[in-house]
Formats: sequence, structure tokens, C-alpha cells
Amino acid sequence: MGLSVAIAVGAMLGFLGGMFGIGGGIIAIPFLALALGMEQALAQGTSLAMMVPILLLGWWRYSRHHPLDWRVSLPVGLLAVLATVLVARLATGLHPAALRTVFAAFLLLLALRTLLQQRAAAAPTAHPPRCSLRWMPLVGLLGGACMGLLGVGGGLVATPVFTGIFGQRQTVAQSLSLALVTPCSMVALLTYGSAGHVQWSVGLPMAAGGLLTVSAGVALTHRLPERRVKQAFAWMMLLTALWLLLKAVL
Repeated sequence: MGLSVAIAVGAMLGFLGGMFGIGGGIIAIPFLALALGMEQALAQGTSLAMMVPILLLGWWRYSRHHPLDWRVSLPVGLLAVLATVLVARLATGLHPAALRTVFAAFLLLLALRTLLQQRAAAAPTAHPPRCSLRWMPLVGLLGGACMGLLGVGGGLVATPVFTGIFGQRQTVAQSLSLALVTPCSMVALLTYGSAGHVQWSVGLPMAAGGLLTVSAGVALTHRLPERRVKQAFAWMMLLTALWLLLKAVL
């Protein structure tokens, strides 16, 4: 992939990531694996090279508007980083077909959860905690393990847990998720890179392209019906998961 093509692909993925309100990696990994034929670990590592700069920028911007007490975020982040290191080392040694199947299953569950979700999320509110807040740092283990194994999904897993189980407001949950995902993605990138599973010549230009368009994607999604955007994202993930699973079988 040439430099200009990588930048253009990164711009497309950054735009879609901003539009669907998710990290571009969950779109980039299937693209790199299916369109470019990368092995799953290489696709995940290269995607992390694209995601890290975008996450750092997003974390900085979000923390300016929604600052979080470090006494809350630090334990979550530390446990997440620990889980990421341990699980990423395991992931880089897995057979590519097995890793791709796990990733496809994650996409499938994410798509089905989104399609089956009935309640509107236009004005999310805090719920009474169903678990003591002292256990909240353990969410870092769950999100970090997801980042280490798949290179994505830490925030998608952690945010509903913060709101649904620990009763945190949506803005607090998203701040905690960014505090979890951003350092985890950096650690995962280092781990995948040290194992030779990052194609920097592709990942870094994609990051540059993504930084240029992610804000435009966010702006567009605010003009569209939220329900339709979520449904489009879910169907895209469902079809991608089925494609990955079918390719693994064949």
C-alpha cells in the first residue's frame, strides 16, 4: 500500500469511526485482514498504530471538558494496563485463524447486542449502583484484557459496565473508558510491535489520515437519526463478522 493510499484509507476509517462513535480500529482491523490479506495479529497491531494518536487527541479533548479525579481513574488504568500486557503477549502467540475467529465472535456479539437493544439512549442517566464502587477498578481488567486480545473493544466493554453496574453517569463512564483505553492501546502497540506484528509504513499514514477526518464524522452523525446510525453500524459489524467466520472456515 502506497503512502497516499494509506492516508486515504486512514481518512475513510477515521471518518467512519467518528460517525459511528467508536474507535476506528474496529473497522480498520477487518479491512486490513480482508482487503489487504494481513494475518489477524498483524492487522490488530497495525490498527493500533493508527488508533493511538487518535485516542491521545480524543482523550486530551475530552478531559478538558470532562475532567476526572485521578484517584478514580488511576486504579482503573493501572489494572487495565497490567491485563493488556499479559493478554497481548498471549494474543501475539495465538494461531492467526484462532485469533480471527475470536475477533469475529466479538463483532458478532457486539452487532447482535446493538440490534437487540430496545431502549433509546438519547438522554442516558445514572442508575443506582448494583455493586460497591470499591470494585470498580476491576473493570480495568476486563477492558484491558479485551484490548490486549483484540486490539479494540475496551471502551465498548467497559462503558456499559460503568453505567449499568456501578451507576456512573454517561460522561463519567466515557471519561473512565478513555482513561482505560488510551494507555492500554499504547501498551498493546508496544507489545505487538516488539513481536513484529505492526506494519508501521501502513499504520502511521493511516493515523495521519484519520486525524484529518474523525471530527467530520462526528459532525455528520449529529445530523442523522441516531437509531439509523446505530443500525447501520450493527449491520456492518454483523456482515463483517460473518465474512470473517466464513473465511476462517473455508
